Amino acid sequence: MSAATLEAMVQAYMSVPLNHYAFAWQGGEPTLMGLDFFKEAVALQRKYLPRGSSFSNSIQTNGTLITGEMARFFTEHNFLAGISLDGPETVHDMYRRNSAGQGSHRWVMKGIDTLRRNNTEFNILTLVHSGNVGKPAAVYKYLKSKSFYYHQYIPCVEYKGEEPLPWTITAEEWGDFLIGIFNQWKRKDVRRVSIRFFDSILHKLVHGNPTVCSMDKSCIQYFVVEYNGDVYPCDFFVRDSLKLGSVHKDSMDSLLESKKYHTFGEEKMNFDVECHTCPYLDFCYGGCQKERIGGRKTVLCEGYKAFYQYALPFFEKLTRELK
Repeated sequence: MSAATLEAMVQAYMSVPLNHYAFAWQGGEPTLMGLDFFKEAVALQRKYLPRGSSFSNSIQTNGTLITGEMARFFTEHNFLAGISLDGPETVHDMYRRNSAGQGSHRWVMKGIDTLRRNNTEFNILTLVHSGNVGKPAAVYKYLKSKSFYYHQYIPCVEYKGEEPLPWTITAEEWGDFLIGIFNQWKRKDVRRVSIRFFDSILHKLVHGNPTVCSMDKSCIQYFVVEYNGDVYPCDFFVRDSLKLGSVHKDSMDSLLESKKYHTFGEEKMNFDVECHTCPYLDFCYGGCQKERIGGRKTVLCEGYKAFYQYALPFFEKLTRELK
C-alpha cells in the first residue's frame, strides 16, 4: 500500500463521525510492509482523529517476521496481534511452509516469544483443516500448555467450483471438532480460556447480538481496503463484481450508502427455506456466505446443529448465572 493510499484510507474512515475507529491489518502477510508503514499509519490516525474519539489497531500475522523493535512498537501503541498457529509442530507444518518447503512452526514460536518479552497483547487463530480437525483435544491442550488463553478457531472451507479442496473439512468433522473443544473447555476453563465462537454465543444470549459476523443477520459489517485503495464488503469477497469504489475517488458516506454494499449485506437473510424451522436459526441465519457452496446455507450446517444440540443447554445455564 502506497503512502498516498494509506493516507486516503485513514482520512476517509475518520471523516465519518464515530466514537471509536478500529483498524485491522491483514494480508497476505502485513508485516512484510515493515515497521515504518505502521509508524506512518499511527501518525496519520493521530492526525485525522476527531476530537473526543479514539482508535485501535490489530494485526493478523503468521508471526515469523516479528522483531523486538516491532513488538515494542505494538506494545507502545496498544496493537493486538493475532497469531496463526494450527497446533503442535507436526500439525501446524502440514500446510504452513515457507518457500523452501520448510515448516514454519519454530519461527512462529520465536515470534510469539518476542511478543511476550515485550508485553505485546496477542491471541491465537487456528485454522481447522483436514490435518487437525480430528484432533481437537490435542490442539486445545497444546495451546493451553503454551499458556495461550485466547483462541479463535476458523473452519477451512475451500472449494473449486462445487468440489472441496483436500484441506477442506466436512460438516460432521466440524461438529465433532467443536464438541471436542467444548468438552475440554467446559471441564475447568470456562472462566479462564476465551474462545471467540463461545464468547459470541454468550454475548448473543446475554445481550441479544453476536460478536462474530457469520452469526449475525447482515453482512454489512466492515470494509476491506486493498493495497491500491479499492474497497470491498468482505475479505472473502474481494471480487470485481463486488468492488464498491475507491478511497481515492469515493467518500466514505457514498461507500456506506452503496446499493451494492447493502444488497450484499442483505443477502445474508436469503437463507434456505429449511432454516426457518431450525431451532438454531438465531445463531446462524444460514451461516457465512462464503460457506454457502451451491446453496443458501453453510455446507457446515449439520456440524453446527450437532454442536448446538450438544452444547447450547450449558451456554443457556451459564447465561442465567451471568445475568
